[in-house]
Amino acid sequence: MSDEFLHGVRVTEITETLRTLTVSSTAVIGLVATAPDADETVFPLNKPTLLTGITASVIAKAGKQGTLSRALDGILDITNTKVIVVRVEENTDEETMKSNVIGGVDTDTGEYTGLKAFLVAQAVTGVKPRIFIVPKYDSQDVTTELLTVAKKLNGFVYASCYGCKTKDQVVAYRRQFSQRELMLIFGDFLSFNPNTKQTEIDYAVTRAAAMRAYQDQVQGWHTAISNKDITGVTGVTQPLSFDINDGATDVNYLNEQGVTCCINYNGYKFWGVRTCSTDKTFLYENQTRTAQVLKDTIAQSFDWAMDKNISVTLVKDMVEAINAKWRYWTNEGKLVGGKAFVKKEFNTAETLKDAKLLIGYDYCAAPLLEQLEFNQYVSDEYLVQLADEITKVGA
Repeated sequence: MSDEFLHGVRVTEITETLRTLTVSSTAVIGLVATAPDADETVFPLNKPTLLTGITASVIAKAGKQGTLSRALDGILDITNTKVIVVRVEENTDEETMKSNVIGGVDTDTGEYTGLKAFLVAQAVTGVKPRIFIVPKYDSQDVTTELLTVAKKLNGFVYASCYGCKTKDQVVAYRRQFSQRELMLIFGDFLSFNPNTKQTEIDYAVTRAAAMRAYQDQVQGWHTAISNKDITGVTGVTQPLSFDINDGATDVNYLNEQGVTCCINYNGYKFWGVRTCSTDKTFLYENQTRTAQVLKDTIAQSFDWAMDKNISVTLVKDMVEAINAKWRYWTNEGKLVGGKAFVKKEFNTAETLKDAKLLIGYDYCAAPLLEQLEFNQYVSDEYLVQLADEITKVGA
């Protein structure tokens, strides 16, 4: 009640509805590409450029040279989604090209260049990239730098086993990484390039990012890109032995080592669900993605609570908001379950006096089916039934 005098009626509006949690779009691809003949007004060098959709006009302005046009066309084969493009200068010298891709800080302007420009993508475009790729140029050094950016932005990287030709080389390359934010892919696809009018390499990381975005849009971030039909491709660059019933194959061996493969099995697709994580909690692609989405959701949903007075009502509102979202995602099959809670030992009189509040929450990611087994039994009981039926004939 206000202490201000009023000889009349005062109506105070009080909102007691449950606050919902904010979930940002996860189907946003961060693409580093080259395009010497691109329209520089649309695709300036080293500037994060947001494409809210991929159109014929946009692809035309991407030019015909370099990796940009081909990548946009490949993404569009699978889905139309937001793409943040960082165009870098192409160079025939490998080390110079690597430097252009990795980028840094321009000493003259103070602006980020190369893949480092993703760090300011949200400030520049209003959208944060979540799925990162560098088709053709994702060497070990590039992938390592890209992972540092992806980790800061709570994103996921798809990268090739750069330069690897044999299984032994792939496994050795895989052992250079331990990040949950990375899925390594061995081999690429083939497809027709309308610019050169030839069948050429179609970098698998592009299709992986597109499939990830498509799954996020249609099924959800709790799914995997493995065993989904890849449209727009006509072959693979690395034929590997594969049999869904046989563990002694190239693909099964590489999957066990944490490497996803490009295969032709009832159509072209990826086969493999593992990340490069050394922590088994995040061994699978969907486990990492689930953790990332939940972390982002919590981080951006409670600005309304900041600087309010700590009270039982405030804490109840926040806990129930989390529990409501977790129940919703559990009903959708995105989580097995989860809940928010407040522990007494973390919220004492001293911590409250210091204006600190700690709310915990747990969750269980929806498990993937990586290995399916059946038991096959030979039984004579059906012969007994058959004998009984035979004796009835002519009776």
